[in-house]
Amino acid sequence: MVHLAQYHCNVNQSNRGKINQLLINEFSQSASLTENHRILSRLPIETFWTTNYDRMIESALSDAGKVPDVKYNNKQLAFTVPKRDAVVYKMHGDIEHPSEAILTKDDYESYHVRMQPFITALSGDLVSKTFLFIGFSFTDPNLDYILSRVRVAYSRDQRPHYCLLKNLEKDPGEADADFEYRQRKQELFIQDLLRFGIKSVMVDEYSEITDILSQLEVKIKAKSIFISGAASQYAPYEKIEAERFVYDLSKEIISHELKVVSGFGLGIGSAVISGALESIYMSGHKLDDDQLLLRPFPQSQVGSTDLKTLWRRYREDMISYAGIAIFIFGNKSVNEEIVLSNGMEEEFEIALSQGTLIIPVGSTGYMAQELWKKLKSKIESGEYLLPGGLEKKLLELGDTGKDLSDIKSLILEVILKYNKGA
Repeated sequence: MVHLAQYHCNVNQSNRGKINQLLINEFSQSASLTENHRILSRLPIETFWTTNYDRMIESALSDAGKVPDVKYNNKQLAFTVPKRDAVVYKMHGDIEHPSEAILTKDDYESYHVRMQPFITALSGDLVSKTFLFIGFSFTDPNLDYILSRVRVAYSRDQRPHYCLLKNLEKDPGEADADFEYRQRKQELFIQDLLRFGIKSVMVDEYSEITDILSQLEVKIKAKSIFISGAASQYAPYEKIEAERFVYDLSKEIISHELKVVSGFGLGIGSAVISGALESIYMSGHKLDDDQLLLRPFPQSQVGSTDLKTLWRRYREDMISYAGIAIFIFGNKSVNEEIVLSNGMEEEFEIALSQGTLIIPVGSTGYMAQELWKKLKSKIESGEYLLPGGLEKKLLELGDTGKDLSDIKSLILEVILKYNKGA
């Protein structure tokens, strides 16, 4: 394509108007986002580098509720989009500005002069960040130039990077010798990538890339624990020991370098915060969203959106950050009568629909006990499948009269085992 574009410009005395129009025609056609785009946009990735002209990455980030900061020319590097969630560097330009796109041999040859700030930025990221290359052929001369410079400067201290590559398949009617030649060529290519600190992860089918990204998302989300609970009554436990249980649980979750997500439930939220904060501050860290994410619920309707509808969306967003959800107690006082917490039941259903690991602590009674019964039924029917050994541990959490310190240890055992195997 690069050579054809250059030939066209040679014939037309460097006039690339037709090529610019062709880019607009081809890339302006609506294309559907793939599951890979959606997963990548949900992952906590702060930097994307692409040689594509399209706007798929930006669209996926926007759909995920994130703010992308797109850079496709030198001047944009000097400015920052407010409250951005991720930076998208488009090395070869943007479809909305085809005349600036890197397309011909002339463009590639002058890239190191025209786009030096991009080269500097990418070189810095290759030194300080770990890259995952997806759908990249490594035939781009600009990247080869940058990788070579980084390798020379950091030959023994290169940061590890990874790329996903598909194993070759024998074409119909292809001679054995020709296929063997292509295989050896790929093997040499994989070995050459190691010079740049890039390790190849091989797949047999492109669909496996989606599976790998999905597993990566599960593993990352498993480090965030959502604690759902509300309590006006704590029976059969005393209030002070129940609050201490929640406090210790939250504190130990943080101490294992995991993240706590909570909606500040009545009678539970304060203990969650206290335990988390003590663990954070005692370890010498500063409070940030990587350790504790709190989402207090609005209590009165001000705008036009119904409060229940707003709460539903709020819960969906909050739970989407977590890979594990713990449910404890679950009651509230209505007209001086203790009733089960229907909001906790809704959070259970949301977490279940999002593929979250559910840990209802039935031993604490109330709605948590009802949710434990639901989970028990799903486990026994085969509707809810868990990694080996976790079913028994979860079912133990329904034992009434169980000591709270034993419950805490059991919950932590399930969380850590799930994280180890996720």
